[in-house]
Amino acid sequence: MPHSASNPSASNPAETNSPETWSQRFESALHPAIARFNASIGFDIQLIEYDLTGSQAHAKMLAHTGIIPADEGEQLVAGLEQIRQEYRAGHFTPGIEAEDVHFAVERRLTELVGDVGKKLHTARSRNDQVGTDTRLYLRSQIQTIRQRLREFQTVLLTLAEQNVETLIPGYTHLQRAQPLSLAHHLLAYFEMAERDWQRLGEIYQRVNVSPLGSGALAGTTFPIDRHYTAELLNFGGVYANSLDGVSDRDFAIEFLCASSLIMVHLSRLSEEVILWASEEFRFITLKDSCSTGSSIMPQKKNPDVPELVRGKTGRVFGHLQGLLVLMKGLPLAYNKDLQEDKEALFDAVLTVQSCLEAMTILLREGMEFRRDRLLEAVSEDFSNATDVADYLATKGVPFREAYNLVGKVVKTSLAQDKLLKDLTLEEWQTLHPKFEADIYDAIAPRQVVAARNSYGGTGFDQVRQALKSAQHRILNGG
Repeated sequence: MPHSASNPSASNPAETNSPETWSQRFESALHPAIARFNASIGFDIQLIEYDLTGSQAHAKMLAHTGIIPADEGEQLVAGLEQIRQEYRAGHFTPGIEAEDVHFAVERRLTELVGDVGKKLHTARSRNDQVGTDTRLYLRSQIQTIRQRLREFQTVLLTLAEQNVETLIPGYTHLQRAQPLSLAHHLLAYFEMAERDWQRLGEIYQRVNVSPLGSGALAGTTFPIDRHYTAELLNFGGVYANSLDGVSDRDFAIEFLCASSLIMVHLSRLSEEVILWASEEFRFITLKDSCSTGSSIMPQKKNPDVPELVRGKTGRVFGHLQGLLVLMKGLPLAYNKDLQEDKEALFDAVLTVQSCLEAMTILLREGMEFRRDRLLEAVSEDFSNATDVADYLATKGVPFREAYNLVGKVVKTSLAQDKLLKDLTLEEWQTLHPKFEADIYDAIAPRQVVAARNSYGGTGFDQVRQALKSAQHRILNGG
């Protein structure tokens, strides 16, 4: 464990750190630069509400088991609640002399309730304390992110409901492939977000395990009741091994994995929005509320939101990689290296939440699909070529033969600067006698989409069923 403390009466606490926090083992103070290097109060202050909640549960357990008298337990709980109110009012703002949020709280508690405050740390180490705080924090943040995902999905559903029969080109290799229902395209992102929502729910179960009572690494000699504190804090269980309890960060890595996947999905959508807004595509119009201009080119309207989301994705990936590298060589049990998990976790939480919020706003009120342009786009290419082959196959022509024939038709049409819809019936029948007048209906973009009525396909009937399924999952929690 690190050693750092300060003399609260000094004019410059960072310059006069005393060894009093740690024990009489230390005879001299930390070098001021090392004290600053060692301190985590600058970022772990974000855990204060969770630290106070966890400490209140610990104090109640100490009284419940008779380790301290009941009245002292009540004093500790009341003092911790007073610190909570002081913090919320902006009156409790510990600085670097506190070293970390846990010591800051304990020191203030002792100021408030006297020597009874020094009993709070009985049967507890900062190792299991910080592990508990982090889990309480992350448990809360997962719930918030899942709610943000539901809001994002709801906007996708609203857009999809409005665009079941709006057509959009579908791409493979970023080349025109087959036309789609726009709703079908949007529902693909709904499904990605649904997996994200489910994945976070699964991770929540592994976050929701209490390490409190594991001590520094080996448990404690006091007759504590770990299940009692776990129940008070609404944990689903307790760590079965004290070494694992204080050193496990799998739950944080899993969260960063899930966060990275959320960002992958948002970034993919962002890339499409950026393309759709370009002059080359012109599939959407960006509204002023979610775009900015150029400092030198007055005609431009920039897709800032999706560009920032795309850029911030790498940031979350970096936090995942950083934590994996941090953990890969750590021996059991606690090591100071683990202090480095906090900033990565905090920033990933903030980034994912802000990106989900921004993309939800963009979809809801920052862009508009240009339906006329989309219809034009699906009518000006050869994305109905597969349907010509399918047409012949339904007439008894082997598909591979039909496929090769259509390839030649496309090649000839390109040479003549024609689309398939421009060929005369005579030209069709010259290519193969099985072609009849109904070929034109078969290759019309709307029919091309409607005909793909296999389960999970883009056919309008299937899309309407998919919408009902999606709505049901939103209403019934999965």
